[in-house]
Amino acid sequence: MILLPRTIQLDPSDKVIFAHAAQPGEWAVVGSFLFWGRDPQAMTRKDIIALRSGFLGVESFGHSTLVVVQEARADERAALVECLAAQLVTHLGAPSVAVARPAAEEEVALSESLCAEHPANTLIAMHRKLEGGAIHEQFRTLKPRDQTAFAGAHLQGHDRAFQFFEEESDDSQDHVDLFALRGD
Repeated sequence: MILLPRTIQLDPSDKVIFAHAAQPGEWAVVGSFLFWGRDPQAMTRKDIIALRSGFLGVESFGHSTLVVVQEARADERAALVECLAAQLVTHLGAPSVAVARPAAEEEVALSESLCAEHPANTLIAMHRKLEGGAIHEQFRTLKPRDQTAFAGAHLQGHDRAFQFFEEESDDSQDHVDLFALRGD
């Protein structure tokens, strides 16, 4: 069984914090290669946020704060490698897909190894930093709970932190007149 990371958005924040956000549900890779040899002082604020916490959505070449471990077929994995190789040509100037393919294969294999130790539907977040000329990555996981009344299907077992309910009451004793309480 092949396990690979797929982008997920539990809220719309990725569209605000990244210059280009990945689309929910696309296959992803760790993507640290985008920052190799770059000067953090020359990066924009959104580039720095992508450096610190962004997985790379392969199809959109955008970033996602979270990925979810998902099962993939062998043909989907092969298509992911080909898509990433094509993106390396388009966005990073690789001379051809054939030349970019080994690098794409290596990046997909790295992402596959990250997912291999986790069950499907595990959320993964990353913290990445440049230190001493090297890129260091740390990963955190959040495993899904059983479905509860507060989980939406799009959250895949990861409940919301808060749930708000509007309560209606026929009891007039619960009515508070805020203007009367001002004491004018």
